[in-house]
Amino acid sequence: MASAPTATAGTKTARRNETLNTNGTLLDVVDLKTYFKSMDGTVKAVDGVDFSLKPGQTLGVVGESGCGKSVTSLSIMRLVDRPGFLAGGQLMFRGRDLAKISEKEMRGVRGDEISMIFQEPMTSLNPVFTVGNQVREAITERRKISKSDADTRTVDLFRMVGIPSPERRVKDYPHNMSGSMRQRVMIAMALALQPDLLIADEPTTALDVTIQSGVNVSVGLPIIRTSLDHGTAFDIAGTGTACDDSMRAAIDVAVQMVHARAESR
Repeated sequence: MASAPTATAGTKTARRNETLNTNGTLLDVVDLKTYFKSMDGTVKAVDGVDFSLKPGQTLGVVGESGCGKSVTSLSIMRLVDRPGFLAGGQLMFRGRDLAKISEKEMRGVRGDEISMIFQEPMTSLNPVFTVGNQVREAITERRKISKSDADTRTVDLFRMVGIPSPERRVKDYPHNMSGSMRQRVMIAMALALQPDLLIADEPTTALDVTIQSGVNVSVGLPIIRTSLDHGTAFDIAGTGTACDDSMRAAIDVAVQMVHARAESR
């Protein structure tokens, strides 16, 4: 499978924050609480989650279905919709508490510093635009780069994640692609800006088991597939945290958070 493409000129940014937390970690999630208000009272979907991630480390967090999987991921990204809300805790990322910064500052973090691969590519992709257009827009909105260079970068990304005939497939609409191909597009989009941290919420759901390992190689980052087998998930991740029902926390699927090494940017 093709090796990862080199970064296109203009895809990097000089203002990248290289600071770590005071304890040397990239991310510290401390006593995270995300609640939802309902007519029957307050639902404590995530109630006291703690974990940390060091530079270069991959973390797998697994638990039973419905125990707070995507809510934990969305909380880090500050994307929990009402009636959900962050009820407490700290999200320390590179010396900043993401729980306290403004929405304007957070928009600058999303995609550029922290990127996320969502579970459902069909609902995450816009059906009226080609997949290539959507990945290209993710690049041009944040980087001073020509349309031609952005198109080249998009094709490179498609090739990197194993999409065949990338020059042709960038012109496809989401409904023209299979579930596994759409998920590969989402992986390409998440990697487009070479983020410092990748949160992958069930990133290989729609990928056939025979090609999941190939995606790992082509992307150049370890991708953790959904599994209720904690041992398998931890073996892939290298380190992990198991969450039981009493914590009502963490992630049904394996969640991967990868710090992209400076030399790979």
